[in-house]
Amino acid sequence: SAKIVGPIIIGFTAFLIASSLFLKTPLSKNYHISEIEGLQFAAVIAVVVGIVGLFLLRKIKAHGPEDYTTVERIFRKLQIVTSCYVAFAHGANDVANAIGPVAAIVPLAQGVDIGGKVDVPIALLLLGGVGIAIGCMTWGRKVMKTVGTKITSLTNTRGFSVDFGAATTVLIASKLGMPISTSHTVVGAVIGVGLARGLEAVDLSIIRKIVISWLLTLPIAAGTSIAIFLCLRMVV
Repeated sequence: SAKIVGPIIIGFTAFLIASSLFLKTPLSKNYHISEIEGLQFAAVIAVVVGIVGLFLLRKIKAHGPEDYTTVERIFRKLQIVTSCYVAFAHGANDVANAIGPVAAIVPLAQGVDIGGKVDVPIALLLLGGVGIAIGCMTWGRKVMKTVGTKITSLTNTRGFSVDFGAATTVLIASKLGMPISTSHTVVGAVIGVGLARGLEAVDLSIIRKIVISWLLTLPIAAGTSIAIFLCLRMVV
Protein backbone atom coordinates (compact mmCIF):
# COMPACT_ATOMS: atom_id res chain seq x y z
CA SER A 1 0.00 0.00 0.00
CA ALA A 2 2.95 2.32 0.67
CA LYS A 3 4.03 1.88 -2.95
CA ILE A 4 0.53 2.91 -4.08
CA VAL A 5 0.18 5.88 -1.74
CA GLY A 6 3.80 7.00 -2.22
CA PRO A 7 3.52 8.24 -5.82
CA ILE A 8 0.26 10.03 -4.95
CA ILE A 9 2.02 11.84 -2.10
CA ILE A 10 4.96 12.71 -4.33
CA GLY A 11 2.65 14.04 -7.03
CA PHE A 12 0.57 16.02 -4.54
CA THR A 13 3.72 17.57 -3.06
CA ALA A 14 4.90 18.52 -6.54
CA PHE A 15 1.47 20.04 -7.23
CA LEU A 16 1.63 22.18 -4.07
CA ILE A 17 5.11 23.45 -4.91
CA ALA A 18 4.31 24.08 -8.58
CA SER A 19 1.01 25.81 -7.87
CA SER A 20 2.72 28.08 -5.34
CA LEU A 21 5.15 29.06 -8.09
CA PHE A 22 2.53 29.69 -10.78
CA LEU A 23 -0.32 31.31 -8.83
CA LYS A 24 -0.09 35.06 -8.19
CA THR A 25 3.70 35.22 -8.11
CA PRO A 26 6.28 37.35 -9.97
CA LEU A 27 6.84 34.34 -12.24
CA SER A 28 3.18 34.24 -13.28
CA LYS A 29 3.08 38.01 -13.76
CA ASN A 30 6.24 38.10 -15.89
CA TYR A 31 5.01 35.32 -18.18
CA HIS A 32 1.32 36.32 -18.02
CA ILE A 33 0.18 32.98 -16.60
CA SER A 34 -3.46 32.99 -15.51
CA GLU A 35 -4.69 31.07 -12.48
CA ILE A 36 -6.28 28.38 -14.66
CA GLU A 37 -3.08 27.97 -16.67
CA GLY A 38 -1.06 27.87 -13.46
CA LEU A 39 -3.21 25.05 -12.09
CA GLN A 40 -2.91 23.19 -15.39
CA PHE A 41 0.89 23.50 -15.40
CA ALA A 42 1.00 22.36 -11.78
CA ALA A 43 -1.22 19.36 -12.55
CA VAL A 44 0.99 18.28 -15.46
CA ILE A 45 4.12 18.58 -13.32
CA ALA A 46 2.42 16.62 -10.52
CA VAL A 47 1.49 13.76 -12.88
CA VAL A 48 4.99 13.57 -14.36
CA VAL A 49 6.70 13.66 -10.97
CA GLY A 50 4.22 11.11 -9.58
CA ILE A 51 4.92 8.69 -12.45
CA VAL A 52 8.67 9.05 -11.91
CA GLY A 53 8.12 8.37 -8.21
CA LEU A 54 6.05 5.28 -9.07
CA PHE A 55 8.88 3.75 -11.09
CA LEU A 56 11.46 4.55 -8.41
CA LEU A 57 9.39 3.09 -5.57
CA ARG A 58 8.62 -0.07 -7.53
CA LYS A 59 12.32 -0.93 -7.45
CA ILE A 60 12.13 -1.38 -3.67
CA LYS A 61 11.42 -5.06 -2.98
CA ALA A 62 9.21 -6.11 -0.08
CA HIS A 63 10.03 -9.24 1.93
CA GLY A 64 6.48 -9.88 3.13
CA PRO A 65 3.01 -8.34 3.48
CA GLU A 66 3.82 -7.08 7.01
CA ASP A 67 7.35 -5.93 6.27
CA TYR A 68 7.51 -2.57 8.08
CA THR A 69 11.19 -2.26 7.20
CA THR A 70 10.18 -1.96 3.55
CA VAL A 71 7.59 0.67 4.47
CA GLU A 72 10.27 2.69 6.24
CA ARG A 73 12.57 2.32 3.22
CA ILE A 74 9.81 3.66 0.97
CA PHE A 75 9.18 6.61 3.26
CA ARG A 76 12.92 7.24 3.39
CA LYS A 77 12.67 8.01 -0.33
CA LEU A 78 9.51 10.04 0.19
CA GLN A 79 11.16 12.04 2.94
CA ILE A 80 13.73 13.32 0.46
CA VAL A 81 10.84 14.88 -1.46
CA THR A 82 9.20 16.32 1.65
CA SER A 83 12.55 17.64 2.90
CA CYS A 84 12.84 19.58 -0.36
CA TYR A 85 9.28 20.75 0.29
CA VAL A 86 10.35 22.04 3.72
CA ALA A 87 13.36 23.79 2.19
CA PHE A 88 11.09 25.43 -0.39
CA ALA A 89 8.64 26.63 2.27
CA HIS A 90 11.54 27.74 4.46
CA GLY A 91 12.88 29.92 1.67
CA ALA A 92 9.42 31.31 0.90
CA ASN A 93 8.95 32.56 4.46
CA ASP A 94 12.31 33.04 6.14
CA VAL A 95 14.14 34.63 3.22
CA ALA A 96 11.31 37.15 3.14
CA ASN A 97 11.79 37.77 6.87
CA ALA A 98 15.49 38.43 6.37
CA ILE A 99 15.30 40.43 3.15
CA GLY A 100 12.11 42.40 3.89
CA PRO A 101 13.75 45.26 5.84
CA VAL A 102 16.60 45.51 3.32
CA ALA A 103 14.20 45.51 0.37
CA ALA A 104 12.47 48.59 1.78
CA ILE A 105 15.73 50.40 2.56
CA VAL A 106 17.52 49.97 -0.78
CA PRO A 107 15.02 52.01 -2.89
CA LEU A 108 14.96 54.76 -0.26
CA ALA A 109 18.76 54.92 -0.29
CA GLN A 110 18.60 55.27 -4.07
CA GLY A 111 16.09 58.12 -3.76
CA VAL A 112 13.22 56.12 -5.25
CA ASP A 113 9.66 56.67 -4.03
CA ILE A 114 8.40 53.17 -3.24
CA GLY A 115 4.76 54.27 -2.84
CA GLY A 116 3.86 51.36 -0.58
CA LYS A 117 5.11 48.71 -3.02
CA VAL A 118 8.62 47.34 -3.26
CA ASP A 119 10.05 45.40 -6.19
CA VAL A 120 12.62 43.13 -4.59
CA PRO A 121 15.75 42.65 -6.74
CA ILE A 122 16.60 39.02 -7.53
CA ALA A 123 20.12 39.62 -6.19
CA LEU A 124 18.70 40.35 -2.72
CA LEU A 125 16.61 37.17 -2.79
CA LEU A 126 19.64 35.13 -3.83
CA LEU A 127 21.63 36.75 -1.04
CA GLY A 128 19.00 35.72 1.49
CA GLY A 129 18.81 32.17 0.15
CA VAL A 130 22.58 31.72 0.14
CA GLY A 131 22.78 33.16 3.65
CA ILE A 132 20.21 30.69 4.98
CA ALA A 133 21.98 27.77 3.26
CA ILE A 134 25.36 28.75 4.70
CA GLY A 135 23.83 29.23 8.14
CA CYS A 136 22.29 25.74 8.04
CA MET A 137 25.59 24.17 7.02
CA THR A 138 27.75 25.98 9.57
CA TRP A 139 25.62 26.71 12.65
CA GLY A 140 22.59 24.49 12.23
CA ARG A 141 24.01 21.17 13.42
CA LYS A 142 23.06 21.52 17.09
CA VAL A 143 19.54 22.64 16.25
CA MET A 144 19.16 19.70 13.84
CA LYS A 145 20.31 17.30 16.57
CA THR A 146 17.85 18.74 19.10
CA VAL A 147 14.87 18.69 16.74
CA GLY A 148 15.75 15.35 15.14
CA THR A 149 16.72 13.26 18.17
CA LYS A 150 16.01 14.89 21.52
CA ILE A 151 12.29 15.79 21.47
CA THR A 152 10.98 12.36 20.47
CA SER A 153 12.08 9.27 18.57
CA LEU A 154 11.66 9.76 14.83
CA THR A 155 11.43 7.19 12.06
CA ASN A 156 11.10 7.83 8.34
CA THR A 157 7.30 7.68 8.49
CA ARG A 158 7.21 10.07 11.44
CA GLY A 159 9.78 12.34 9.81
CA PHE A 160 7.69 12.39 6.66
CA SER A 161 4.64 13.47 8.68
CA VAL A 162 6.68 16.22 10.35
CA ASP A 163 8.07 17.52 7.06
CA PHE A 164 4.76 17.52 5.21
CA GLY A 165 2.77 19.10 8.03
CA ALA A 166 5.35 21.79 8.79
CA ALA A 167 6.04 22.69 5.15
CA THR A 168 2.35 22.97 4.28
CA THR A 169 1.72 25.21 7.31
CA VAL A 170 4.64 27.50 6.47
CA LEU A 171 3.71 27.67 2.78
CA ILE A 172 0.09 28.60 3.56
CA ALA A 173 1.33 31.31 5.93
CA SER A 174 3.64 32.61 3.20
CA LYS A 175 0.74 32.77 0.74
CA LEU A 176 -1.25 34.75 3.31
CA GLY A 177 1.68 37.13 3.85
CA MET A 178 2.17 36.04 7.46
CA PRO A 179 5.79 35.92 8.71
CA ILE A 180 6.11 32.86 10.94
CA SER A 181 9.03 30.85 12.24
CA THR A 182 9.84 27.67 10.33
CA SER A 183 11.75 26.40 13.35
CA HIS A 184 8.75 26.86 15.64
CA THR A 185 6.50 25.15 13.10
CA VAL A 186 8.81 22.15 12.69
CA VAL A 187 9.19 21.77 16.45
CA GLY A 188 5.41 21.87 16.80
CA ALA A 189 5.09 19.15 14.16
CA VAL A 190 7.69 16.99 15.93
CA ILE A 191 5.86 17.41 19.24
CA GLY A 192 2.60 16.48 17.51
CA VAL A 193 4.08 13.28 16.10
CA GLY A 194 5.42 12.41 19.54
CA LEU A 195 2.11 13.11 21.29
CA ALA A 196 0.36 10.83 18.79
CA ARG A 197 2.17 7.97 20.57
CA GLY A 198 1.42 9.28 24.05
CA LEU A 199 2.79 11.90 26.42
CA GLU A 200 5.55 9.57 27.59
CA ALA A 201 7.01 9.53 24.06
CA VAL A 202 7.95 13.23 24.33
CA ASP A 203 10.83 14.65 26.36
CA LEU A 204 9.07 17.40 28.30
CA SER A 205 12.34 18.80 29.69
CA ILE A 206 13.58 19.56 26.16
CA ILE A 207 10.23 21.10 25.23
CA ARG A 208 10.41 23.29 28.34
CA LYS A 209 13.85 24.56 27.33
CA ILE A 210 12.68 25.24 23.78
CA VAL A 211 9.61 27.19 24.95
CA ILE A 212 11.76 29.25 27.34
CA SER A 213 14.15 30.06 24.49
CA TRP A 214 11.17 31.14 22.37
CA LEU A 215 9.93 33.47 25.10
CA LEU A 216 13.38 34.98 25.59
CA THR A 217 14.20 35.60 21.94
CA LEU A 218 11.57 38.32 21.44
CA PRO A 219 12.70 40.70 24.25
CA ILE A 220 16.39 39.93 23.61
CA ALA A 221 16.06 40.69 19.89
CA ALA A 222 14.04 43.84 20.60
CA GLY A 223 16.53 45.05 23.21
CA THR A 224 19.50 44.35 20.95
CA SER A 225 17.99 46.23 18.02
CA ILE A 226 17.12 49.19 20.29
CA ALA A 227 20.69 49.33 21.61
CA ILE A 228 22.21 49.15 18.13
CA PHE A 229 19.86 51.83 16.80
CA LEU A 230 20.64 54.20 19.69
CA CYS A 231 24.38 53.68 19.19
CA LEU A 232 24.09 54.35 15.47
CA ARG A 233 21.98 57.46 16.08
CA MET A 234 24.66 58.84 18.41
CA VAL A 235 27.39 58.17 15.85
CA VAL A 236 25.51 59.20 12.71
